Amino acid sequence: MSGPNDKDRPGPHDTLRGSLLFLVFGISMLAFLIAIDRPEWFVLKPATGTAVAMSAAPKLTPGETNSHRKDYFSINK
Repeated sequence: MSGPNDKDRPGPHDTLRGSLLFLVFGISMLAFLIAIDRPEWFVLKPATGTAVAMSAAPKLTPGETNSHRKDYFSINK
């Protein structure tokens, strides 16, 4: 019965590559699990006052301005 020899061992490049792939997989899984626990990260909000006004414009009646509707300028917090 012969023991393992150096021909059967993976090279240092293969070992390093496997370790790095395992590390990247672990970090990706950690990021995914953190992200699915925080749904507020994926809520789209208007970035500027102009975007808020443009999103509120179709809801206004003719002759009405945004100054009468303060609720459109308060972003849900």
